[in-house]
Parts: sequence; C-alpha cells; structure tokens
Amino acid sequence: MRQLTVRNIDERLYRRLCEAARANRRSLASEVRAILDQAVLRDRADVARRAAAMRTRLASSFRGDVTADIRNDRER
Repeated sequence: MRQLTVRNIDERLYRRLCEAARANRRSLASEVRAILDQAVLRDRADVARRAAAMRTRLASSFRGDVTADIRNDRER
C-alpha cells in the first residue's frame, strides 16, 4: 500500500479528526482513510441519483427564460 503524509494541518482540524476517530472507535489513520474513501470513492451511480434529485427539486425554482436572464446579467 502507498503512504501519504499531510503536513501543516490546522490544530482545530487535527482535534476534530481525533474526536471523530475516538467516537468511531478507530485509530486516527483509520478515520482519515474512511473519510478519504467516503469523499473520493463515492459510487458514481449514487452521485448521479442525488444530482438528478437536486435538478428535480430546483426545476420548480426557475421561471422564464434562463438564457435571457444570463444575457441581461452580462449586459449590466
């Protein structure tokens, strides 16, 4: 396996990572791996489903001609 060194971590972030590791009954290294897995290795299908749901929710928020709104905004 590869190793990764992260330098200059803010003290507050480090404390929060330690607290999360303790709460999840993991070592600090295991907690960081779990966070990285969750952040980077998400299932693409899950991301696509959530994006589609967000588009559906936001669709009702937009009324009128979006292209015209963008053009008008650029001309200001």
